[in-house]
Amino acid sequence: MVAIDWTAKDRKIENSHRTCSAKFTCLEEEREGGASADMASSKAGTLAQLNGVSDAECFSGIEVQSYRVSRGPYQIARHYVIRILFVEQPVPQAVVASWVAQAYCKEHVYVTRSLSDLQVWQEAAIPGGLPGWILNTTFKKNMKIALLGRGKAWSMSSQLEADTRPRDIQYLDKYAMERWECVLHYMVGSQQQEGISADAVRILLHAGLMKRDEEDGSPVITREGFQFLLLDTPSQVWYFILQYLDTVEARGLDLVDCLTFLFQLSFSTISKDYSTEGMSEGLLVFLQHLREFGLVYQRKRKAGRFYPTRLALNIVSGQNKSQTELNRDGYIVVETNYRIYAYTDSNLQVALLGLFCELMYRFPNLAVGILTRESVRQALRSGITAEQIVGFLRLHAHPRLLAAGPPTLPPTIVDQIKLWENERERFTYTEGVLYSQFLSQADFEVLRDHALDLGVLTWQNIPRRTMVVTKSGHEDVKRFWKRYSKGGG
Repeated sequence: MVAIDWTAKDRKIENSHRTCSAKFTCLEEEREGGASADMASSKAGTLAQLNGVSDAECFSGIEVQSYRVSRGPYQIARHYVIRILFVEQPVPQAVVASWVAQAYCKEHVYVTRSLSDLQVWQEAAIPGGLPGWILNTTFKKNMKIALLGRGKAWSMSSQLEADTRPRDIQYLDKYAMERWECVLHYMVGSQQQEGISADAVRILLHAGLMKRDEEDGSPVITREGFQFLLLDTPSQVWYFILQYLDTVEARGLDLVDCLTFLFQLSFSTISKDYSTEGMSEGLLVFLQHLREFGLVYQRKRKAGRFYPTRLALNIVSGQNKSQTELNRDGYIVVETNYRIYAYTDSNLQVALLGLFCELMYRFPNLAVGILTRESVRQALRSGITAEQIVGFLRLHAHPRLLAAGPPTLPPTIVDQIKLWENERERFTYTEGVLYSQFLSQADFEVLRDHALDLGVLTWQNIPRRTMVVTKSGHEDVKRFWKRYSKGGG
């Protein structure tokens, strides 16, 4: 008998493609209005999980205290913190729960968990055995300073002479979007990707938004990357920066300094210039990286001043959509003949369509493409799902289609896209070990029955005396065969 370690032939279909990442928000929730709880949870959770930040360091900056309770979706959290800020003993958890109406029970559970994850408070026993909450000592001290005005005020800026070439808000907005769209163009593989830094590419790969192609090694977009492209710009920048922060210590930078600087940026003023005087060498490197991503504008590396952009101000402000995005209408019309009309002059939006359809014509304000089996299957091979394609087309549907009422997409188109995906789901791939070349039928049946009893038999061919067991059950089956071969049964 011969046992062959048999790995599924088509390993290109990775297991990661079968589970959609929970790192991103639901598109329909994004469309229906405002920040979703998923993205808010992602913000809190990721901050809480950043490695290498001690308790004292985490709460050392007054600006960090202000961020944690005054930014984002934590109105209930702010209410809790303010009410117990000047209470020196633990407050019963039941008392805290009574401060909100019963209708907000889910929000209460979410907020209490988030405050614990962020180490703003911790559980403490109350005489009598009741559980209670008490604020983190360092947090409480600095929060009082932030509210009462004591202590040394923080500032990013020394006194600067007037800039001879000041930058206004319009210029900074244009610069920021050009830099950020450079990253997005690179993800979709468009021709307008000049200027993207090697650091940005490494972060895209580290975050799993792109992966190396197995054939030529070039970066290609993943399922998570496509979902990332469907987020609004502030959410994209937030997620991207979190992935960058995950790598700062490997770059030799101080994580706490970088976090503090980011929080300071979020409280800065757009179109106001700030001095780099007194910045450490590590922060100057960090500043250059933010410059590459479009979060700050600096005329030259040695200019001695920089301007925060709207991307930096929105990154932790809880504002999910910029005014430009709020005013942007849908632009896609899908017809029953599989043709797609995109009324846009944005190269990025056209490149996004090119991920799953064949582009036929391009005019100054119109692009025409067609959905084909091959174009959709190419997108599916990259990890993009049929549901994501349909969601993208619905999300950016032309206002006239929305006004006409549901369905915004022809049902035949939706069904066909899903059928093309189902074509690839006809086979399931399982790793296993092949057993063959048994000397007798009796030997085959003994080993097969043992594998069947263990529940590890995947496939059998009785006439050819061949069977496959799961990889996890291979060792047990092999040990049994050795005992049986030696006459031990």
